[in-house]
Amino acid sequence: MNTNGNTYTVIYSTVLVVLVAAILAFVAMSLQDKQNENIKLETIGKLLGAASQVDTTFTIEEDADVLGLYADNIVAAFFVDGNGEKVQDMNTGKEDKNKIEVTTTSDLKAQNDKFKKLEEGESGLLSELRLPVYIFDIKGHKVTVIPCYGAGLWGPIWGYLALDEDGKTIDGAIFDHKGETPGLGSKIADKPFYGKFHGKTFNMTGEDMFTVAKITAITEPEHSVDAISGATITSQALGKSINLWAKYYKPYLEEAARQAEKTAVSDSTLAAGTMAEPIDSVKTAAADAVETNVNVEE
Repeated sequence: MNTNGNTYTVIYSTVLVVLVAAILAFVAMSLQDKQNENIKLETIGKLLGAASQVDTTFTIEEDADVLGLYADNIVAAFFVDGNGEKVQDMNTGKEDKNKIEVTTTSDLKAQNDKFKKLEEGESGLLSELRLPVYIFDIKGHKVTVIPCYGAGLWGPIWGYLALDEDGKTIDGAIFDHKGETPGLGSKIADKPFYGKFHGKTFNMTGEDMFTVAKITAITEPEHSVDAISGATITSQALGKSINLWAKYYKPYLEEAARQAEKTAVSDSTLAAGTMAEPIDSVKTAAADAVETNVNVEE
C-alpha cells in the first residue's frame, strides 16, 4: 500500500481513532466504581458540612472518616414526594457504612427538571417527585438537611441547607458549583458567603420563601442574604434555586414542624407530671409526720 496516498492516511487515522477511543472507554469503565465512590464521599462531606454548622464544637478533620461520621450522626434518610409523603428509605449505613445511599447531582438535576415542568403547568408530577431528606443528630441538635440545585451563570450550582426542627430556621448551609467565575460566582462555595445563612428563616407564608439579592433590594432581611459583589447573576440564580426547592419541600417541612411541636408539648407535659410526683410524695410525707406528731401529743 502506498503510505503516501490518501487511502493509507484515512485508514491509519480511522484505526488510530478507534484504538484511542477503545482505550479511553476501557479506562473510564475501569475507574467508574472509583469515580462513583468519590462522588458519594464528596456528597456525604457536603451533607455533614451543612449539618455540623448547628454546633461549632463539632469539627470534621481533613482526614476524617466521613462514612463513619455520617453513619454515627445520621438519624434517618428517605425520599418524600411533592405532597410531603414519605415514599422510600435510604440506607444510612448503620450496619455497614459502605452501603450508605445518598443522592448525587445527577439525581438532583432529574428532580429539578420535573420542577420546571410543574412550573410550566404540567400536572400529575407531584407524586412522582423524589426529594431527599437527611435527618442528623449533631450533639443533641436535630437538623434536617435538604438540597437545592439549579443553573448558574456558566453551569450547574447546588448546595445543602440544614434546618431546625421548626422547618424554617436555617442552622447551616453549604454550596458548590461546576464552572462559576473564579473570584466572583465561585465565592458561593466560600464560608464568608454560606456562613451568612445561619439563623435566617424561610418565609412560610410569602410567595418567595427565600431570596439572595443586592442589599439595597432586600426588604425582608430575615428571609434574605446579601448577594456576592460582582456576581449578581450567580447569586440571584442561587436564590431562585433555593426558593424553588423550598417550595416543593414546604408540605413536608410544615408537617415535620407540627410533629416536632406535638412531641415537644408531650415531653413537656410528661416532665411536668414527673416533677409533680416527688412534690406530692413530699406533701404526703409531711402530712403523715404532722399527723404522727399530733397523735403523740394526744
